[in-house]
Amino acid sequence: MKKFLIAAVFILFLTFQTFINTSTAAELSDKTRTLTLDDDGKEVVVSIKEYTKGKRLFNDVCAQCHAGGITKTNPDVSLDLDALSLAYPTRNHILGLIDYMKNPTSYDGFEEISELHPSLKSADIYPEMRNLTEDDLYSLAGFMLIEPKVKGKQWGGGKIFR
Repeated sequence: MKKFLIAAVFILFLTFQTFINTSTAAELSDKTRTLTLDDDGKEVVVSIKEYTKGKRLFNDVCAQCHAGGITKTNPDVSLDLDALSLAYPTRNHILGLIDYMKNPTSYDGFEEISELHPSLKSADIYPEMRNLTEDDLYSLAGFMLIEPKVKGKQWGGGKIFR
């Protein structure tokens, strides 16, 4: 009986979490989902479906090192918009992040770091990158750029905001 009760509570919890996460994504306005596409300032609206897919992919592929938008290996460099905009080349727009996920470089852009950071270029070393498509990268970038708008300083802010 005790095992049945624990299983029922667990199933109820998972069901509740599914509805909470779905409703949160559905509440994102078009304004929140409007992002810069490239260096020229062209804007696009990321769909709820792309955002949800990006969130799932981020949790599966990126969160082990970037949970909550921080960088565990270098807490001074986070995924907040200020840090992404100061990198070279800039990573505060969708195409900039996609380029980084294909060919990562150091923060100053001088060194290629695909052997240190998961990327499509290093998918032989980082198997989690092997099956990512261009659409997946777009969704991942969209999620990473929407989260600072949703969570504010909590995204990339480190332990003090958790």
